[in-house]
Amino acid sequence: MASSFTRAWIGIGGNLGDARATVEEALAHLARLPQSQLLRSSSLYRTAPIDSSGDDYVNAVALLSTSLTALDLLHALQAIELQHGRERPYRNAPRTLDLDVLMYGDARLQEEALIVPHPRMTQRAFVLVPMLEIDTDVVIPGLGPARDFLDAIRNQAISRL
Repeated sequence: MASSFTRAWIGIGGNLGDARATVEEALAHLARLPQSQLLRSSSLYRTAPIDSSGDDYVNAVALLSTSLTALDLLHALQAIELQHGRERPYRNAPRTLDLDVLMYGDARLQEEALIVPHPRMTQRAFVLVPMLEIDTDVVIPGLGPARDFLDAIRNQAISRL
């Protein structure tokens, strides 16, 4: 019996230590995830912290094809974060690595551990700009084309590295 694969969008970011190297290593980890294939990844971007503090962030977005469930994918991402010294002392604390499930196919999930589509993705240049670099026609389940949210994030500074 063949496994079914789902396209999952992953947000990647960090602002502690060598954030650029950490984001590049995270992409390499994603390429090695079991039951998954890294389809595409965006350029790396520099962004100022939002609702946070510390140095600028390095961000990227990746598109995977995976047969992992949404929760299994989340747990795999959290394991990668821990390998990179991720700590969660308080909400939106500076971080070595943050990996978020942005979208999981067309699913709309609201569980204690995971909400998809990610509830703040349409408010973040560091998500929308790299995501649209990968796929200019990407649609956010229940919300519509990602490009429709660009006006709302126009004032957020973001630059390609």
